[in-house]
Amino acid sequence: MLKTNVNGIKIAYERHGVGTPLVLIHGYPLDHTIWDLLVPLLEPGFDLILPDLRGFGESGAPTPHYSMDDFTADLIGLLDQLGIQKAAIVGHSMGGYITLAFARCHPSRLRGLGLVASQALPDPPEKKEGRYQEAEHILAHGIRDVAESMSTKLTADTVLQTKLKELMLRQRPDGLAGALRAMAERQDSTLLLPEFDFPVVLVHGLADKLIPVERARDIGDVVKKGYLIEIEGAGHMPMMEAPQVTADALKTLL
Repeated sequence: MLKTNVNGIKIAYERHGVGTPLVLIHGYPLDHTIWDLLVPLLEPGFDLILPDLRGFGESGAPTPHYSMDDFTADLIGLLDQLGIQKAAIVGHSMGGYITLAFARCHPSRLRGLGLVASQALPDPPEKKEGRYQEAEHILAHGIRDVAESMSTKLTADTVLQTKLKELMLRQRPDGLAGALRAMAERQDSTLLLPEFDFPVVLVHGLADKLIPVERARDIGDVVKKGYLIEIEGAGHMPMMEAPQVTADALKTLL
């Protein structure tokens, strides 16, 4: 992987292809490798940038209390270093929350936006409290319990469950705890949606156990230039469960 210093943190990323700049942001508690199957499908038309977020993969893991604006600042810093003024940004799950925060803070830097298995709503109080408790549990006891419980929620594919569990076990407790707190404290993005003048692509599995497809439909109903693709049989990991369908949807951001 390539590595650079952004905001005093080592940020690792991969870059592939030539064309329209497209940043693919992974979700929690994963890293950039969730997009691997999409790279050969998208690199003919896109300049693909696949970062590991702070606290994940090969990027640095500073003190475990992050915010969505911290993640956004890292992305802006990375784009600045790469000399990219405008990019399409696609986020998976938590990555979608970061993408929406980016749109709130830096709309002029966006040429398009994608949400894969994500939503615009904030956490309700009980979900927020659950994230704080999970952060404390991870710091005290490690990642294994999260990896065991989440793998079956992400997908019904047993082979993929094993792969995702192994991926989660490679992450660091500080990074997961920081991301959980950032998600708990994220803003409601629903009021932003009607203001978007750029294309918005929504990809959602109909078997998603973590975020219901209705959340994507609600976004599609209010954005000006929305494109929603619902994938039969896919859960929370469409880019791994249905890579060709997901790639074809994202190609509308060209």
